[in-house]
Amino acid sequence: MSIVHAFIPVLIPAIEIFAIAFVLYHLLSFFWNTRAMDLAAGTLVFLVFFSLANWLNFPVLQTIMRYFVNAAVIGLLIIFQPELRVALSKLSMKGKKYEKLTEFDKFLDGLCNSVYRMSERRIGAIIILENQDSLDEYAAKAVLLNAHFSSELVESIFMNSSPLHDGAVIVRGTTVLAAAVILPLADDTSQITRSMGTRHRAGLGITQHSDALSIVVSEETGKVSIAREGIMTRGVRADRFKGVLRSLFTPQEESSTVRSRLQKWLGAWRHS
Repeated sequence: MSIVHAFIPVLIPAIEIFAIAFVLYHLLSFFWNTRAMDLAAGTLVFLVFFSLANWLNFPVLQTIMRYFVNAAVIGLLIIFQPELRVALSKLSMKGKKYEKLTEFDKFLDGLCNSVYRMSERRIGAIIILENQDSLDEYAAKAVLLNAHFSSELVESIFMNSSPLHDGAVIVRGTTVLAAAVILPLADDTSQITRSMGTRHRAGLGITQHSDALSIVVSEETGKVSIAREGIMTRGVRADRFKGVLRSLFTPQEESSTVRSRLQKWLGAWRHS
């Protein structure tokens, strides 16, 4: 027993170091090559300035920086909500070799690759992701496809040589429902700048009439914009793009599986 007690002071720091390294590794794997890494660099610079203010004993600067931290924490939780949700949803004790690539993951990867390939080549496009509100009234007046989603299909639709490129594409689940869709234009043009055209007005307009999400690729600048609930965000990067879509479109299979597990656990807890 004396030998065990002698090793305890040595084991506790080693376990703590291992736990901290494990957490840091997974945090970096979640946020690497995302905007959160830029945030980490900015936070480090802020901490350096804060340490200098304490060391040089600048009371006014210290007070201002403390107030800034209180407001910044709330702001960061709002701005990075999609990324945080994705990161928390990935927390699992299972190894990566046991992770299953779902149909939604494949669809999201294909959509992201397709959108940003068109962005690089400056191919104008507008893709509408249907949510709870049905978009059948717009699809009925367009060219019905009912085709399984693929990157090649979407990119071929928006090529200038395609007769379907002039209009929007509606995606329902993982199915390309219709192409050459005519959408209502936005009434409020306060978010539309001179560099934006009819494509952006249409992408914003459909979100003012439904809960759909629209993805717009600018033909002039190649920038990717996302519109939802009448609000358009320009210049969305690929990592942010995936985070937003994951936070808004939870696959039915995953949600039903989580719900069934919760019900099973609650039932077992009640009978225990």
